[in-house]
Amino acid sequence: MLDLIVRNARLAPSQTELSDIGILDGAFVEIHPRIEAEARQTIDAAGLFVTPPLVESHVHLDTAMTAGQPRWNKSGTLFEGIERWSERKALLSEQDVLERATAAVTWEVAHGVLHIRSHVDICDPDLTALRALLQLKKTMAPWVDIQLVAFPQDGILGYPGGAHLLEDALKAGADAVGGIPHYELTREDGVESLQIVFALAEKYGRLVDVHCDEIDDEQSRFVEVMSALALRTGLREMVTASHTTAMHSYGGAYAAKLLRFCAQSGINFVANPLVNIHLQGRFDTYPKRRGLTRIKEMTQMGINVSLGHDDILDPWYPMGTGSMLDVAHMAAHVGQMMGTEEQDAVFRMITYSGARTLHIEDSYGISVGRPADLVVLDASDGRDAIRRQAVARFVVSRGRIVSQTVPAHTSVNLGDGNREVDFRMSQTGNLREE
Repeated sequence: MLDLIVRNARLAPSQTELSDIGILDGAFVEIHPRIEAEARQTIDAAGLFVTPPLVESHVHLDTAMTAGQPRWNKSGTLFEGIERWSERKALLSEQDVLERATAAVTWEVAHGVLHIRSHVDICDPDLTALRALLQLKKTMAPWVDIQLVAFPQDGILGYPGGAHLLEDALKAGADAVGGIPHYELTREDGVESLQIVFALAEKYGRLVDVHCDEIDDEQSRFVEVMSALALRTGLREMVTASHTTAMHSYGGAYAAKLLRFCAQSGINFVANPLVNIHLQGRFDTYPKRRGLTRIKEMTQMGINVSLGHDDILDPWYPMGTGSMLDVAHMAAHVGQMMGTEEQDAVFRMITYSGARTLHIEDSYGISVGRPADLVVLDASDGRDAIRRQAVARFVVSRGRIVSQTVPAHTSVNLGDGNREVDFRMSQTGNLREE
């Protein structure tokens, strides 16, 4: 007797034969065209696309749902967002952070996200937000994997005691060391801040994830420092550069040189297309830069790129639902990744590439012996899921159904009676009616 069987699952876009997936004691135990065993629960995927859970590579759970509190970011700039958050941060309590972050995680789970990397502002002598998110991480552990990055929003050297607070956050249990070198007082301070980040990562055996070059200034070039430090320390694939929006403004010759070094170092990149194109280019007239880093060129070079929502209803972004398909949809457009292979690469950015960024590859994926985490998407493949923002019909975590959504039902009357339609395309390219 199995705990759960997912029947008639489409595990790959080109798969002609559907599969049954057997789950017992929270792990995948059998994957075959037909499993004859019985189960306590059964999901009929009915030929829908079944994927490992979606991965949120970059979000700020501590700031979620604070937009307009106490004031709105009227300029839409990164810098005013930081000012508004400083005002809201003074009002934080652990319960406040816990309630908002719990709601945001719930939204993400409903969209099929079971792995989340959240940055948390530690420029607070009481580490209020960190304490709250450490509690949330523990509470959610049976269902959702949450990594916490100690993020010095106001700088390591630019904030009094910033380096000590960063180390205190790691001692308290943060999973990764963060930084924001372009926001330090000088370039020299920015370089020194990265040296502190890498020294702490080595000392405590932690991952590195830095907000790097999140600005339109073509002279902001801290990713080259990160790449060099990743090589020299040997941390390499344990290092992530987030945002890197200044790369959008680099000249071609410098960008080509830089990306070769980044490929050599093995570091990961995270882009946040919803927020990147909203915040960047605010000081331009026309034409306006869109500020998304070079995800297309990186992917072509074999550099690992994943995606994040970044902000959900906070001082930097007054929208957001926690849907990684929404993020991927924007990435495909702004990154001009519309070829079939490019769209497949974008879907990987919110699945396997995200798992690589979070350093959880060994426990990720639908294969026998691994944790039984999966999503049944109302789609035929990843491209279809991105195009239609497909509903996560079922979300399974550690072998348990944690979310179930019934898609909307549409009936169209064009004068000849109601027609029940869906918006998928058949293999012949025609709109299929049911």
